[in-house]
Amino acid sequence: MNTPAQSKLKSVRTLVASALLGLATLGGVSTAVADDDEVVMYKDPNCGCCGKWAEHMRGHGFKVKEIATAEMGQVKGEAGVPQALGSCHTAKVGGYVVEGHVPAADVRRMLTEKPAIAGISAPGMPMGSPGMEGPYPADRYDVVSFDAQGRTAVFASH
Repeated sequence: MNTPAQSKLKSVRTLVASALLGLATLGGVSTAVADDDEVVMYKDPNCGCCGKWAEHMRGHGFKVKEIATAEMGQVKGEAGVPQALGSCHTAKVGGYVVEGHVPAADVRRMLTEKPAIAGISAPGMPMGSPGMEGPYPADRYDVVSFDAQGRTAVFASH
């Protein structure tokens, strides 16, 4: 039979073990969220606006690894980007593809909502989009989602 002190010690040990298990579980969750913030961006070595988009993403808390390659057609094909949605750079983050000058807020929304899509794109190079700012008036543009079958839908309008 346990004394009251032994019972209390056992309860404290159980509480500490539960707390440690909870912290370990939270650690796994925070790692998964951090992985979602890691962007791998493929860009043409001669493109300047791609680096500006990378800086926009970094300014919004993402870690961005830039990979310069002359094989952008191959990168886009392997990523499943529909030709009509192409832009100057292709990124991968959280299991999704991000094509072109998509605002960080749209990428964050996609990572939070986790829709059943392959990725999102800001087709072309819309003036005024992240990385394409300048002295000229900003274009109105849509960020378009796409799935593995090539189906598209408007994800956000700017």
